[in-house]
Amino acid sequence: MKILVLGGSRFLGKAFVEEAQKSGHEITVFNRGNNNAVLKNVEIIIGDRNGSLELLKDRQWDAVLDTSGLIPRSVSNLTSLLKEKTEFYAFVSSISVYQDWIPKGINENYHVQSMSVEEADRLTSDPAAQVLEYYGQFKTLCEQEAERNMPGKVLNIRAGQLVGENDYTDRLPYWVNRIAQGGRVLAPGNPESTFVQLIDVKDLAIWILKMMEEKYTGTYNVTGKPILLQDVLLTCKKVAGTNAELIWADEDFLLENKVAPWTEMPLWLPEKTPLGPEHTEAWSGAFHINIDKAIQTGLSFRPLAETIREVHDWLKTKPIDEGCWKAGITSEREKILLDRIALKQ
Repeated sequence: MKILVLGGSRFLGKAFVEEAQKSGHEITVFNRGNNNAVLKNVEIIIGDRNGSLELLKDRQWDAVLDTSGLIPRSVSNLTSLLKEKTEFYAFVSSISVYQDWIPKGINENYHVQSMSVEEADRLTSDPAAQVLEYYGQFKTLCEQEAERNMPGKVLNIRAGQLVGENDYTDRLPYWVNRIAQGGRVLAPGNPESTFVQLIDVKDLAIWILKMMEEKYTGTYNVTGKPILLQDVLLTCKKVAGTNAELIWADEDFLLENKVAPWTEMPLWLPEKTPLGPEHTEAWSGAFHINIDKAIQTGLSFRPLAETIREVHDWLKTKPIDEGCWKAGITSEREKILLDRIALKQ
């Protein structure tokens, strides 16, 4: 197949390009050119998806993968152009489209966040706007705009937490790096009940390619199976071969000490406490998203240790500076909290 990839040089896009090339597909990448040195044997078209699409207008592709769509107007313009140029458009959306993650077992029919196209256009007309504040609403609108322009040709991929080599979110990398350092490690939640759901980008790339080849359309939740965070951290310890000692801090302690879920403690959300005053219930279903539909179409998972080993090896090639992490607690603050736990024991 001839496949166009929007993005394609960083994380999921790079993994998909490599997987598609293994199967002999012909790849064209359309992006701003910021990281294209990593791409080999790929046609590259330099452009800004939020600007002119002129360089795409005289081309045809068998399938398109959009890894970078967030601004609804941009996705609308793109799919308006592509509707005569391809028979398959795969859009990487997010489980953040859902209005909340309160119940366990959320499937593709659960209610989503809403916003008018006019409001989205107003919010994104300002170049300085903080668009990530509306991430879920924008992803919902992107799905809807794509389906409106290309009915019956769209695969909406509601992805969960992506992990693997080249992970620029630093969520799993924080834990791999921290546990590799050894010593006492502050771990969040209850080791017996705190779950996560992670999807290796290579597993997701393989699944997307299969869906393209077999022309499956529709909407799918695509993340991993629920796994205890304790198992993730112990696997990090085994892979790194360190003496790390996990010191578990319960939800009450963390919140009393104003430890920020998800950012200071990556991959952790409270199990019994609402996230903020606008919520009345805890998001206890956050890591119990229903992925049966994707599994029935062939989604499969590599061993967790393989994913963590690849992240661990990749981190060895990067300069590690605590001040550059996008997620994770500082060593100074972690020590203060560990000392407080020790005093209580």
